[in-house]
Amino acid sequence: MSLAGKKILITGGAGFIGSNLAEHFVKQNDVVVLDNLSTGHLQNIEHLIGLSNFQFIEGDIRDLATCLNHSKDVDLIYHQAALGSVPRSINDPITTNQVNIDGFLNMLNAAREQKVERFIYAASSSTYGDSKALPKVEENIGKPLSPYAVTKLVNELYADVFYKLYETKVIGLRYFNVFGLRQDPNGAYAAAIPKFINKFASGEAPTIHGDGLQSRDFTHVDNVILANELAGTTTNPDAFGEVFNVACGKAVVLTDLVSTLKEELAQFDSSVSKVGVVNGPERIGDIKHSLASIDKISRILGYQPVTHFNEGIKKTINWYWENR
Repeated sequence: MSLAGKKILITGGAGFIGSNLAEHFVKQNDVVVLDNLSTGHLQNIEHLIGLSNFQFIEGDIRDLATCLNHSKDVDLIYHQAALGSVPRSINDPITTNQVNIDGFLNMLNAAREQKVERFIYAASSSTYGDSKALPKVEENIGKPLSPYAVTKLVNELYADVFYKLYETKVIGLRYFNVFGLRQDPNGAYAAAIPKFINKFASGEAPTIHGDGLQSRDFTHVDNVILANELAGTTTNPDAFGEVFNVACGKAVVLTDLVSTLKEELAQFDSSVSKVGVVNGPERIGDIKHSLASIDKISRILGYQPVTHFNEGIKKTINWYWENR
């Protein structure tokens, strides 16, 4: 299926991933962004505002009427809106549940009622929970380790039920530690890579929680854009009602991440090489290792990573340095 000329609604489109999707799809589509700006930023999409095929709506997915109204006459929904962060969910499980479950169900139901062609949603690697099996395979999950992980698992359960009961064409994409341009480096719940870049560039030592030997399948946002496009265009009937890992299929140890960041940043400021790190306590709800199998998404959607870790770090650091 071609996406040319399709009208696309992106919830959470002023956030990190959502704004990257908006920037990509606005090249050939009418794009509507729905965001309440609680964690997203208008500056992420300010370069799109004013385009004839782009519309920004400040609204909240916890309001069903808002979801129904703005899903009307839409061909595809890319649902990215959520309260991210495991620590945030531990500190505030109620709001996390309201946004991530109530809001998700509102949007999913709106897609059904408005007969939206396809509903593609951001799932999460946190769904693997306490499973120690590596690599992570879609059909083998454990018990959730945080309220955030619970909400993302419930999203998958609702999507599965809507596909089976109502034939809503749903596809879930389990993101693994996404990084790239426009990811917020500030705040208590900032992700590791932008926070570390920001700290090193300021000559401050970032904190690593634990011994630094934990590993993650860091995934540049270019790969997430590709996965979303493939999910939007696939004609493979085996894709619907399914969830797919979106990753590179390669684990990077945090100490190696730190070395890579310092090496790249030192090309802009040699003093960065002298900045150390601080080891803090392990965070509740964190897993030790994360590594994705990308066999399923490769087989069914034809996905292969387009930007690998080292190239992604270079692109990300260049962007942050230019936009400090």
